[in-house]
Amino acid sequence: MATDNNANLETCRRFWRTDGKMDIHTQIRVFINDIDSFTSKCIAKCLSKHTIEGDGSAEKEGRTLKSCDSVPLSYEVVGTSSFVSEEIRPFVLEAYVQLSRENVLQKLMECDVIIYNITGHPEQVDEARWAVTALHDNKRHFKRPKMFILISTVMTWACSEPISSDELELPFTDDDFRRRIPHPNFKKHLELEKLVAKMGKMDRALFSTYVVVSGLQYGMGEQVFHLFFKMSWLGQENEIAVFGEGNNIVPTIHVSDLASVIEKVIKIQPKPYYLVAVDYSNNTMEDIVKAIACALGSGKFQRRPFEEAFLKQDFSIMDIDLLHVNLCMEGVHLKELLTVHWLCEFGLVENIELVVEEYRQSRGLLPIRMCVLGPPAVGKSRVSQQICDHYKLHHIRLKETISETVSHLEFMIRNTPSDLDNEESTSATEAQELLNIFKENMEQNGGVLDDQVLVKVMIDKLMSNPCKNQGFVLDGFPKTYEQAKELFHVDEHESDERASLTSLYNKKIMPEFVLCLDASDSFLKDRVINLSEKLVQEHKYEQEHFLQLLAKYREKNMEDDSVVTYFEELDIKPFLIEITSVNSPDNQLLLHQICERVGQPRNYEQRNHKVQHGETELIETLEKAKREQKQKDEASQRSAHWQLWSNTLKEKRQREVQQLEVLSVPMKTYLIEYVISTLSQGLIACGSAWPEDPIDFLAEYLIKNNP
Repeated sequence: MATDNNANLETCRRFWRTDGKMDIHTQIRVFINDIDSFTSKCIAKCLSKHTIEGDGSAEKEGRTLKSCDSVPLSYEVVGTSSFVSEEIRPFVLEAYVQLSRENVLQKLMECDVIIYNITGHPEQVDEARWAVTALHDNKRHFKRPKMFILISTVMTWACSEPISSDELELPFTDDDFRRRIPHPNFKKHLELEKLVAKMGKMDRALFSTYVVVSGLQYGMGEQVFHLFFKMSWLGQENEIAVFGEGNNIVPTIHVSDLASVIEKVIKIQPKPYYLVAVDYSNNTMEDIVKAIACALGSGKFQRRPFEEAFLKQDFSIMDIDLLHVNLCMEGVHLKELLTVHWLCEFGLVENIELVVEEYRQSRGLLPIRMCVLGPPAVGKSRVSQQICDHYKLHHIRLKETISETVSHLEFMIRNTPSDLDNEESTSATEAQELLNIFKENMEQNGGVLDDQVLVKVMIDKLMSNPCKNQGFVLDGFPKTYEQAKELFHVDEHESDERASLTSLYNKKIMPEFVLCLDASDSFLKDRVINLSEKLVQEHKYEQEHFLQLLAKYREKNMEDDSVVTYFEELDIKPFLIEITSVNSPDNQLLLHQICERVGQPRNYEQRNHKVQHGETELIETLEKAKREQKQKDEASQRSAHWQLWSNTLKEKRQREVQQLEVLSVPMKTYLIEYVISTLSQGLIACGSAWPEDPIDFLAEYLIKNNP
């Protein structure tokens, strides 16, 4: 705690005016470039949540700090943005769009901390170089000391030679930064790192600089790893591609942990100006892809030639370079000096569940879970299928789920060699045991599974990754209060509060929406009568059997312990719809009513649809503004080039005239001294003699009188 207080004091002391007088400066103004980018946005959010408390000291080093200590310091975040955003950004005080460099410099001069992130877009390198140079050149105008933090990338180390030829896996640390050799595409990044370090050495008390080298960032929706998350979530490919051998060690850091590192640098102001920001994992690319595939997809992956990565539109050239990096790094200063409060200290693989949940929340890819109930022949399957088609959900029916489970168990038993002594052999044994339980249970119950086995089959299905990713529609199940209780299991020993009635795993399968379809008995009987013979046999809706099913359903729903009652006890209010001839299951009006209740889809297709339709006008406006600005810039450049060319040509002609004049001076002297006087006398003589041929006369005269 004492260390934190000292750090707070030093932070407070940083924002004294350069003339030694105290400003009542309760906010630290922080500038972050490209505020809408993945990394910058997370850093802005992190800083906006932090407040630096004073330590209450009355006097330190001869200065009264009461003003600083009594009022907590907080961060005001401002930054540049490449476009006008309609998104509400409470973590940003001001966002500057398309400012000239002169205006940007004015904004930088108003800030205490300037953060430039160059990990996402290469074009930010030139802007960061200009910013640190401009600030350094104008530091005599600083009202308070300033801090410049450059967030660079581990790609400036990508081609570094191993520390020891005997121990190739010995990690690089912060102190090895003088040995670093960059990837060929990141030489500008290295030059900028050196420039930032140089600028901070000249007058560190007035203008301090830091270089924070970040590992590949993950979390909060993903950036470089997003394609692997997307492919696994969609489930369209059975095997997720690992480009290359996959044995390269990838230095990583959660973007929130990187933001915490930046906040600690501002607060503590460590003496070393070069810091490596990586977590304590040594995951290979294969480890990362396998963990993502297991958490979101089938768990299967396949090595593909690295060149195939260039065919993926989701990857930029920078992303491909990042995925190919092979570095073992350790941030020693993070451990010894900054005491970062880690979110994912041991990497992506160890914290995959947390990262996957962040990915779903950040990108709005939340599952829609629905249960459709109703009497036989009311049209549950048709409505369920319509909902699934609209929202891209999985249609879960009891009969198909049982058949699918049995087929899967038989496939596992049939395709697993008996001589294997590993996990696959164990899985095959478990599959055989479960299949035997199925058969015994059906024999004992006349070809029907009892509730305990049914519920287990349904839980396994609902807990599968596809259902957890996109969501599902439970069609006509559970049928009884007891089945619902078994399926969604309420632990009676937990808190009495309604919100905590369900256990952790059941929160993942508990329906958000319960749709109850109903119709009069006469309407249902008429529907069955009008069904084709094939459908009647498929659903076993023969007259006598159907009437029994209908009577059984009515009897169960008249009781206080019906399935609807179960959901009402959990504060999940069922949506009741009466099916009539006007509002039939195949009527679009019915689907419209359901969509109004459920809301918009929560998948990639809906996000793309929103961009293509809801945001098209904004995008076109931005593109038009960019084109106009580009045309203006090009016209300005052409005018500047023409003026420069004209001035250069004029200067060149003036120099040529001057050179000719200089060269002509000896000739003039010679002509005046030796030629002009003799020629003048010859012309006088020619005028006096009036010869027949003046030219010959003058020539002979000049030859005779040649000086």
